[in-house]
Amino acid sequence: MAVVIRMKRMGRTHRPFYRICATDRRTPRDGRVIEELGSYDPSVPDTNARCTLKAERIDYWLSVGAQPSDKVRVLIKKFGTNGTHLKDMENARSRLSMPRIVPEAGEPVIAPKEEEPAADSSPSTESVSDTPSSETSTDTVTENTVNADSPESPASEPVAAEALADTTSSDSKEKTEESTE
Repeated sequence: MAVVIRMKRMGRTHRPFYRICATDRRTPRDGRVIEELGSYDPSVPDTNARCTLKAERIDYWLSVGAQPSDKVRVLIKKFGTNGTHLKDMENARSRLSMPRIVPEAGEPVIAPKEEEPAADSSPSTESVSDTPSSETSTDTVTENTVNADSPESPASEPVAAEALADTTSSDSKEKTEESTE
């Protein structure tokens, strides 16, 4: 019986996981095995922590004539008994076994609420400044000054007058003072 050391594919679709096994050459890839000798998980982010091997058992099977596959030969060379990456593997595993340090989220930041415009029938100062053309803004300004001249205008009209130009606002303030006297 010819024994080979190869990988047996396990896991699910798009998430492979391999067991390194000693098996008869004639059996299918995922078939019956003689002995499981380790594992290889390609989804582990640290490349040095992907492979685990039972070094003593691999040495035994190699001593009795088992032939490793090409991929398994590379893993044995790196992570076997006298492997070239043994210290890196131990360091990577110690990092993976440590608990993850997740910083605390802290207290939530609450954005300040914007003040809603007053529910007056006249346009607010924000709508006057939002209009893109100067012609429409001057029309609105003249309407506000006419409303400010009338004696029936509410006391909140000087707020609209503040948005006017300096000359217009001073004229409208003088007229509102005369109308209140």
